Amino acid sequence: MSAEVTEKRKEISMSQILNRINKPNDIKRIKKSEYEELAGEIRSFLVDHVSKTGGHLSANLGSVELTMALHLAMNFPEDKLIFDVGHQSYTHKILTGRKNEFDSLRQMGGISGFPNSRESDCDAFDTGHSSTSISAAMGLAVARDLAGAKYKVAAVIGDGALSGGMAFEALNNLGGSHTRMLIVLNDNKMSISENVGGMAAYLGKLRINNGYVGFKDSLEKWLNKSKLGTHVVSGLKRSKDSIKHIFVPGMMFEDMGITYIGPIDGHNVSLMYRAFSMAFSANKPVLVHVVTEKGRGYEFARKDPSYFHGVEPFCVETGKVLDNKKGTSYTEVFSETLCNLAKNDKSITAITAAMPQGTGLEAFAKQFPERFFDVGIAEEHAVTFAAGLAAGKRKPVFAVYSTFLQRAYDQILHDVCNENLPVVFAVDRAGIVGNDGRTHQGIFDLSFLAQIPNMVVMAPADGEELKMMLEYALKANCPVTVRYPRGRICEPVKEVHDVILSGKFEELRKGNNVCLLAIGNMVQAALLTADILKESGITAGVINMRFAAPVDFDGIEQLAERYTYLFTMEENIATGGIGERISAFCMRKQLGVRVDSFALPKEYVDHGAVDELREKLGITPKQMALAIQNSVSEKNGKKR
Repeated sequence: MSAEVTEKRKEISMSQILNRINKPNDIKRIKKSEYEELAGEIRSFLVDHVSKTGGHLSANLGSVELTMALHLAMNFPEDKLIFDVGHQSYTHKILTGRKNEFDSLRQMGGISGFPNSRESDCDAFDTGHSSTSISAAMGLAVARDLAGAKYKVAAVIGDGALSGGMAFEALNNLGGSHTRMLIVLNDNKMSISENVGGMAAYLGKLRINNGYVGFKDSLEKWLNKSKLGTHVVSGLKRSKDSIKHIFVPGMMFEDMGITYIGPIDGHNVSLMYRAFSMAFSANKPVLVHVVTEKGRGYEFARKDPSYFHGVEPFCVETGKVLDNKKGTSYTEVFSETLCNLAKNDKSITAITAAMPQGTGLEAFAKQFPERFFDVGIAEEHAVTFAAGLAAGKRKPVFAVYSTFLQRAYDQILHDVCNENLPVVFAVDRAGIVGNDGRTHQGIFDLSFLAQIPNMVVMAPADGEELKMMLEYALKANCPVTVRYPRGRICEPVKEVHDVILSGKFEELRKGNNVCLLAIGNMVQAALLTADILKESGITAGVINMRFAAPVDFDGIEQLAERYTYLFTMEENIATGGIGERISAFCMRKQLGVRVDSFALPKEYVDHGAVDELREKLGITPKQMALAIQNSVSEKNGKKR
């Protein structure tokens, strides 16, 4: 741990600076000589609190001075500040009066780990996904101009997020519009993992190229002293764009009509304040390029910013996560299985959108570097790139979080499924993910994927079934999604699983007049529910559905002959879910069986611990068993 953070942790209770910031704009009363000390106190505050609650640490440690400078140059809540992705907004929350609520960070009922307009008027726009800030900020700026208002608008976007296609679309539109706004490019050389691609290389050249600035200044000084006179200097200034093109490769932003300033030190508050103030005074879009260090001030986060990107509660002194949970995660099983399959099948390729560690593809990248592709934060491109690989007789596996797959819906529908190409989607973090909240819950994928023609959608009940499903998916001659949750794998639901047959479910237990049909991680919950029901005299059958698409409707018809009640269970919204489709089928066929569903309401789910959220949503085994008992009268016997 750095000496800076250690010392600040000792003094934080006696702080005379951070304690003076209790509402928006209080930072303007802080002396310039106190900026460095305030930044240190904020870092100590962040390390202390995130170590207890978990959260996004390294990005916030790197953007402390940047956020301070913006708050000095802006007025809140009148002015509008939008953070791309939003996980680096902790300092903004501290400076806008939410400091005393940080013990509740990412906890149920507490403050969000992302900007949240329902939480504060100082959060101008809710963000959680990448590459959106410039578009949203431009919309706010145009709305301001149409209303004749004067407020300032700024977007903070990272170099990783700038690789996303939506950011380029926004820059293209903005450059031609002359809309007055500030873009702060927070360049820390990383997204979650190290950045890749052309934009990363371009920014790298800008960081190290001081030739243009030094040459221009020296030439100007010499000419002003020479007999050539100031008219030559003026002419050279008018030709500055030509000089820039010689010394700075591309000058992409200037070419698009956006004034470029930088790169400048992202940890010098006064320097950034002057740059931001100058940018706000311009009557056009201005991009200020600041270079920051991710994890600054806390040595463990500085050395391993990816590990501390989104971290669970940890010990400050050692940097070790306080995780006593045992067992293997679904992500680890996916990683190991894919590597084993790729050893014997050279056509298997793997794709990530800037998340090799989070999705478990880091091991694949090390073992098969020529078959691993990190496309940057570009899910749309990743899907269509995978479609091209499949058309070229490769077997692409795109590993992605459920919440980020939503960004590529058109590409899945149009470029993969329309041509029935054998692309495998390994969808991690499916279902309720917990503390990251509404922008990250993976509760829509069963609905939006299962409705697409040709798409097969599967969900394993345990780790062994995940292995089987990946093998099945890579042999299939069509698009296949295998979706699995975050976290550790519970005990196996069956000692030896049945062979996977297309669209067919697996019967785990036989029952009397009640049958529970569950998919994915809800299978374990169904078994526990059946145990509780048995204590009340109800013997429930349990079905592992395996497939959300296609659904085994022939099997459902057979179950309707044996049972009076079917209860479906899925960690997905009810609308378009498996329960809704089974219910519609039984009604259409007039099978005379009652179908009830345990699923999530069609609404966004806020942050909180996973178990707390499940209880709030009524899908714990105890709650489902009670609901079933209330639905089933003791006098109802076995059907037929």
